[in-house]
Amino acid sequence: MCGLTGSLEFQPATPADTLARQIKAMADTLRHRGPDSDGQWIDAKAGIALGFRRLAIIDLSPAGAQPMTSHDGRYVIAYNGEVYNFPELRRELVGKGHQFNGHSDTEVILAAIVEWGLWAAVGRFVGMFAFALWDRQTGELSLVRDRLGIKPLYYGQFGRHLVFASELHALRAHPAFVGAVDRDALALYLKRNCIPSPRTIHQGVNKLPPGMILTQTPKGGIQLSPYWHLRDVALSGQSAQFQGDEGEGGEELERLLAEAVRCRMVADVPLGVFLSGGIDSSTVAALMQQQSSTPIKTFSIGFEDAAYDEAVDARAVAQHLGTEHHELYLTEADALDVVPRLSQVYDEPFADSSQIPTYLVSQMARREVTVALSGDGGDEMFGGYNRYLWVERVLGAARWLPGPLKGMIAGLITALPPHQWDRLAALLGQRNPGDKLHKLAGVLHARDPGQMYEGLTIHWPGAARMVLDRNGELPIAAGAALADPAHAMMYLDAMTYLP
Repeated sequence: MCGLTGSLEFQPATPADTLARQIKAMADTLRHRGPDSDGQWIDAKAGIALGFRRLAIIDLSPAGAQPMTSHDGRYVIAYNGEVYNFPELRRELVGKGHQFNGHSDTEVILAAIVEWGLWAAVGRFVGMFAFALWDRQTGELSLVRDRLGIKPLYYGQFGRHLVFASELHALRAHPAFVGAVDRDALALYLKRNCIPSPRTIHQGVNKLPPGMILTQTPKGGIQLSPYWHLRDVALSGQSAQFQGDEGEGGEELERLLAEAVRCRMVADVPLGVFLSGGIDSSTVAALMQQQSSTPIKTFSIGFEDAAYDEAVDARAVAQHLGTEHHELYLTEADALDVVPRLSQVYDEPFADSSQIPTYLVSQMARREVTVALSGDGGDEMFGGYNRYLWVERVLGAARWLPGPLKGMIAGLITALPPHQWDRLAALLGQRNPGDKLHKLAGVLHARDPGQMYEGLTIHWPGAARMVLDRNGELPIAAGAALADPAHAMMYLDAMTYLP
């Protein structure tokens, strides 16, 4: 990953040397994202400053350095991510007369914007990306984030300054930053274990939503416009479902997945894959190994507690595929040692239980590779969470069970605390169902997938009452009016939990 940051000052008054110090201080907070090199681009008269920290993946030469200016001199970009179809775009652009100094995707992005304009170009990019684009001709700044929000981008306006960056740490380094806590966001955190987009822990600071372009004019006007929305894709998919049989569907799915993995293996640095032994990461690893002439590198985390240990499954998959496998077994002490570092790793409150093993497997993998693929997103796209299996049955029961009976069933379930359900289930060979059963009891009165989703994904139902001076409501994302309850819930997960 790389790190970008910048500021735009309306009614510019800050001298160039001061802007340079400010942007360097902001970019220095992102050194961990880009340890290979740094860069700045400043136009004090226009009030714009861009900073960058680079992790070189494609084109390791200075020709890939950022911030980068387009060949015609009009655009300047600071960009974090990868556009996987850049070789195809490059060939098309060469046919239209464009010339290139290196072979980075950054240079292709700029040429595409010159040729087709920002909106049309972004619509053709296949990848994960967040970037800031300065138009020297019009004096407009555009902030762009990929379709699913894989790459982060934060922004906030403080007085006459718009400040933006890959992480909140960089925004805090700007002298105009005001860091008041957003109490509604704090309540959302207690409720969700994270702070959903577009909010952040700070008042006046937002996450740029996925699939969105923010345009900032020199006079200070902000316009947020979507170039892509998952709702449109979901509704289109419901109305034009695959018509082949199961065998044809399997072949087409394998073709699409193989192509998705292939284009993500384009790199000038070593790469590997996080392997848990589950369906998602095992599929990615298998498709990587299928397309590699040498053993790929796989990385797994194991736990001394057998109830949570997936390393045995991962090892079996690695042996079957013939990968170069690396694994690390964690103790309770290992996990506790990470906890003091979490406020630096995550720059706003975040409480997903996977964050500690994710940090440790990343730390282990970085000794061997620069890039690692994973199975993130598989559950949301392919129905991997238990709630997708429950939703239709629970909603069906909710329609015909009398209210008092539903209350009685919920009372019986919650009469035993989760840990006692876990002990009983262990005798039957089941793993830790206690929390799930309690959540199930809480959604027996749900009338639709949205209500059920709300009940199943809440971590602290009374969170809103715990935060003083809270003002707003705490709604979940709106559904996509999908007739299939499981599909509707998958959509909600892809809009909220996945980003």
